[in-house]
Amino acid sequence: MPTTTIRLEDDLKERISEAAARAGKTAHAFIRDAIVESVTQAEFDAEMDRICEERWGEFLKTGEAVSLDAMDSYLDAKLQGKKVAFPKARKIIE
Repeated sequence: MPTTTIRLEDDLKERISEAAARAGKTAHAFIRDAIVESVTQAEFDAEMDRICEERWGEFLKTGEAVSLDAMDSYLDAKLQGKKVAFPKARKIIE
């Protein structure tokens, strides 16, 4: 496994050491976990951006969407355990 060196200000290094100790981890494990979490979040954000762009493009192409009122009613019914059909999209823009 390759090694990566990062430079940290003394106060940040101390804060990391203290936070790691509270979490029952080494500073190395704490930093590695923080990097994994940050990368995972960045990947998730990128995927959500891709999905949103795809869906926005589809909306612009069709002009169809489910109204907020219809979606609210649908979600309320689902939360109450009712079997309901997903609301139909309707033309919103031409």
